[in-house]
Amino acid sequence: MMFVNAEGLDFPVLNEKIRTSDGEVTIDHCCGQRFIASGMKDKQITINGIPGNALGAYLDGASIEVHGNAQDAVGDTMNDGKIMIHGNIGDAAGYAMRGGRIYIRGNAGYRAGIHMKEYKNKVPLMVIGGSAGSFLGEYQAGGIIIVLGLNADGRLVGDRLVGDRLVGDFPCTGMHGGKVFFRGEPPKSLFPKNVYLSPAGEEEMKQIRPFLSEYADCFGLDKDSLLDAAYTVAYPDSQNPYKQMYVAN
Repeated sequence: MMFVNAEGLDFPVLNEKIRTSDGEVTIDHCCGQRFIASGMKDKQITINGIPGNALGAYLDGASIEVHGNAQDAVGDTMNDGKIMIHGNIGDAAGYAMRGGRIYIRGNAGYRAGIHMKEYKNKVPLMVIGGSAGSFLGEYQAGGIIIVLGLNADGRLVGDRLVGDRLVGDFPCTGMHGGKVFFRGEPPKSLFPKNVYLSPAGEEEMKQIRPFLSEYADCFGLDKDSLLDAAYTVAYPDSQNPYKQMYVAN
């Protein structure tokens, strides 16, 4: 294992140390360095501190674990691999993400999952443990987003989360592919008319259970509380995804 003290290092030097390392890499005292592990594969990286924008941009198979928060554009155009954030993340996480998995223990900022897409067996995944900001899944073309609401001040009444919102305003705007799952039931009034909400059925739950189980393992959470909860799934009317934007009612 290689240990790197990131204090005073800019990102080109830091990334060069990661690329030339053998085996696992632990980065200490990280503070705002951008583009860490950009485009990398076959690396296992642990970060102590707060990485800057575009952590794991174009990631192609590496594994990144952050013990702290992360800034904007985590996993920008990510192709494969896994990113685990033990804190919160900024805006536009998973921008144009086309493969791999992003697991967030805390909350996500605005526009998480914007322009996510999938192709054949490449299905990107993002799990947000807390709540998501406005414009979640904006222009989503594929992939899966799961919002768990674990940090909300709301409470479960039966299987329904009430109180603080799971998601901010305008979720799934322009969505024309993929699915967004919510643990509980978000208000339908937040969503555009071309997006449908329904209770997740057995086939849909079968699709997300492996990810929920892995998420629980990543953060040491009670697996049953995630697997046994009721979920709502949002999906688009793919026949006419943009009609509501251009046609008056």
